[in-house]
Amino acid sequence: MQQLQDDLQARWWNLEARLVERFGKKPDMETLLFLIGVQELGDIRTKFSKEEKQDLMHIAVCTLFAQSGFYRLEGLDEQGWPHFIQLKPLPVMNMIEQENYLKDHILLYFDNQEFDKE
Repeated sequence: MQQLQDDLQARWWNLEARLVERFGKKPDMETLLFLIGVQELGDIRTKFSKEEKQDLMHIAVCTLFAQSGFYRLEGLDEQGWPHFIQLKPLPVMNMIEQENYLKDHILLYFDNQEFDKE
């Protein structure tokens, strides 16, 4: 178990280093979720309302957990925002387990996006 956690941490630090190289600073979890949400929405603009930022983070979480079959993209609304349907409940975890579970899905997302593999 500890080796799995060490591997996750090493992979996470590697991603953080690549993000620092790309953006000039280390993003926190909220910023990462926001960036994934923007990527999935495909709407690159400079300003989002507070509610839109929350929606973008929700899109990110649904996208991340869709990789494990917890959500499925239901479709896009008239403004092009994705909507998801929950297929099964998320596992019950403590805070540290939740954070690691989210990190693992973020790493999988960036691997699948082939982030920074020019």
